[in-house]
Amino acid sequence: MKDRAGRRRARRLAIGTAVVLALAGMNGPWLYRFGTEKYHQYKIDQPEYKAANGKWEIVEFPEEYRQNTIHAALLRTGKVLLVAGSGNDQDNFDAKRYDTRIWDPVKGTIKKVPTPSDLFCTGHTQLANGNLLIAGGTKRYEKLKGDVKKAGGLMLVHNENPDKPITLPAGTKFTGKENGKTFVSKDPVLVPRAEKDFDPVTGEFLGTTAGVGRIYVEAQQEGAKYETGTQDNYTVRGLSGADARNTYGIAEKLALDKKDFQGIRDAFEFDPVAEKYIKVDPMKEARWYPTLTTLSDGKILSVSGLDDIGQLVPGKNEVYDPETKEWTYTDKVRQFPTYPALFLMQNGKVFYSGSNAGYGPDDVGREPGVWDVETNKFEKIPGLSDPDMMETSGTVLLPPAQDEKYMVIGGGGVGESELASEKTRIVDLKADDPEFVDGPSLEKGTRYPQASVLPNDEVLISGGSEDYRGRGDSNILQARIYDTKKNELRQVADPLVGRNYHSGSILLPDGRVMFFGSDSLYADKANTKPGEFEQRIEIYTPPYLYGENEQPDLSGGPKTVARGGSATFTSKDAASVKSVRLIRPSASTHVTDVDQRSIALDFKADGDKLTVTVPKGRNLVQAGWYMLFVNDGDGTPSKAQWVRVP
Repeated sequence: MKDRAGRRRARRLAIGTAVVLALAGMNGPWLYRFGTEKYHQYKIDQPEYKAANGKWEIVEFPEEYRQNTIHAALLRTGKVLLVAGSGNDQDNFDAKRYDTRIWDPVKGTIKKVPTPSDLFCTGHTQLANGNLLIAGGTKRYEKLKGDVKKAGGLMLVHNENPDKPITLPAGTKFTGKENGKTFVSKDPVLVPRAEKDFDPVTGEFLGTTAGVGRIYVEAQQEGAKYETGTQDNYTVRGLSGADARNTYGIAEKLALDKKDFQGIRDAFEFDPVAEKYIKVDPMKEARWYPTLTTLSDGKILSVSGLDDIGQLVPGKNEVYDPETKEWTYTDKVRQFPTYPALFLMQNGKVFYSGSNAGYGPDDVGREPGVWDVETNKFEKIPGLSDPDMMETSGTVLLPPAQDEKYMVIGGGGVGESELASEKTRIVDLKADDPEFVDGPSLEKGTRYPQASVLPNDEVLISGGSEDYRGRGDSNILQARIYDTKKNELRQVADPLVGRNYHSGSILLPDGRVMFFGSDSLYADKANTKPGEFEQRIEIYTPPYLYGENEQPDLSGGPKTVARGGSATFTSKDAASVKSVRLIRPSASTHVTDVDQRSIALDFKADGDKLTVTVPKGRNLVQAGWYMLFVNDGDGTPSKAQWVRVP
């Protein structure tokens, strides 16, 4: 450790001496010879400054490889998957131009990957086999009021027949009994058969409850005269006999108002070795803005999203079985806003922090709590400050994961609200009666904050904006590091690029953090100039990589370690290791990253050998690939070794 410190110190002294000599040779006060910008650059490049604050650097891809990155995930190969889909670009969507890139941050190489569907605003999570599960995306872009030419909306199709379901093809016509107006379905719809109801005590038949299917319909012709103002019953054209008697539609107002995005059912596994998408069974529900979360049994829960008619999925959640590659509905219904922050707890239940990315009623499914998916019981957690500003807030499982403490960061009001919160809130789920308490405050109200767990148990919090999608030139060029032991935030070097909507951050295997995306609504304070999507990548090198110590050495060891099992690695710095962390790789989008977690491992050093032991809990250590870091006494991490926990 002393040798490493000596080498780093000698290098810093040499650089510092060279700068002093250069300045001493100038005529007149050197400070005035530097412009403000040049002096700032000089200051942030000094070894002492970087050792205290870290450093930011921009990575700009060659023009042919640039894209509007919406989603990013660290693959077990050490490369980063960058997914744009249509990239929030209607022209790309119309032309079916869907983009994906694979970037190697070590070699600097970039590769284009064929993208099978519009994976813009999809959901994703790491699987036990090292693949990335990706589900959902975009079927239709939103249409703002004024752009909608044909009146349309949701038609609920009812089937009163208890003996069989009925399928209506795309193009089915529905005519209102009162208004006489005809609307046409855009897609086929399967309407389940009616349910027979019986008295639970006597067994007496009480009647039937109609099966219901949901479909988007629109008027046959353009114009306001085809709008409807009230609910009406609709006859299904083309049916006869019993089908005509048993099947009908009900719709509320069908109008020329704004039409939201529509989702798709498509699902894929991305293979990081073959570097390609593999199609799997589609979801039961179409979803745009869903969250995917690993459950206790290793299956993947898919929750929320806008469906194929642009409506919030009505609490119909489902799970993916990585063994069969198939989806099944859960038994119970529970509704959340889109991109809800859902985390597997050590007791097998799911924690909902209240963080979400936007769509959904302001009074449904927004309170934080602990959800038992199997029984559908939900226990609310009190104490949350600024509870009406949880949209676009970020949530992170604080390290080490064994402590089961979460931090909720910033956030804003529902929809396009100007409200933004400067609060951080912390909850200890191991407490007898968990409740939120305020942590240290941010300097500004912050929507879209990015948070990445670092190997030394600190958390990097950066970026965001004070207003919805950076309106009013409100991007926040600030970064803070949260000290979990002291419960304090400290300011570090300022990022060079603003990051708000459609941005994210990911910890890399060398201990650095990459940032991607940003989609400002406007580019000026007056909100008159349309914003441009931020295509540059930015890398933050934390202070621990500029300290006096070189990164600890770590090599060898097995690629697979069982829960409760031990593995021995080689390190000439074994004696100086003070902590070992197993970090699950991130999959980040829309201020949502429910994958990242840092798990503390027990360890023993013997000469140049370091033996680590993985905890036994399967809900703490989910099956999959992890980065194994060791840290010295000053918190300097090694480069990661990849290991798999089966």
